[in-house]
Amino acid sequence: MFKDVEEKLKRKNKVLFNRDSKCLEDLIELIKRQKHRTLVLWAFECVKSPLKIFEEKYPDEKRPRKAIELCKKWASGEIKMPEAKRAILDCHAVCKEIDDEYYIALCHSIGQGISTLHVETHALGLPFYELTAIVIKNKNNYEEKVKEKINYYIDTLIYFQNNIDKIDRTWASFLSRDEIENKEKLLWEKKLNRK
Repeated sequence: MFKDVEEKLKRKNKVLFNRDSKCLEDLIELIKRQKHRTLVLWAFECVKSPLKIFEEKYPDEKRPRKAIELCKKWASGEIKMPEAKRAILDCHAVCKEIDDEYYIALCHSIGQGISTLHVETHALGLPFYELTAIVIKNKNNYEEKVKEKINYYIDTLIYFQNNIDKIDRTWASFLSRDEIENKEKLLWEKKLNRK
């Protein structure tokens, strides 16, 4: 299940997971079936853990938290995309200013997670980076921790899938349009048609 991760570790890749990672197949299938706003709520929930860990190490670094707050405002239609996009880029910029692979991966997971608001294809960036951080921290014994986190992603996504229409929240107009196809699903269909 983790053969590809082991190979990437040997090659010293910075990101150890991708759309071809066997361990993510169930999560990817689930993501492809979601409404955009379901994935946004899922991402907002899932970034809480990496943010908490990141802020314990860097309590004075406010850019990741600010990016989350501005993306929540964008999701509600309170601000426009450029302001939130700038904050997301600022969140990723933090990674160039620190010198610790673990915290860099956590910070990228936050930036990718909240970028789900822009397009569904960013949703997988959150697990790609957060799971990479878990492997970095637990190099010799990461398998169970990675499986636990993947199960958390799936359980959390199923919760929002089942409750999205019960959640009382104001949405920006672009998130209220359920007729728009999931971009992650379209990406996979395009990939299949190339074969």
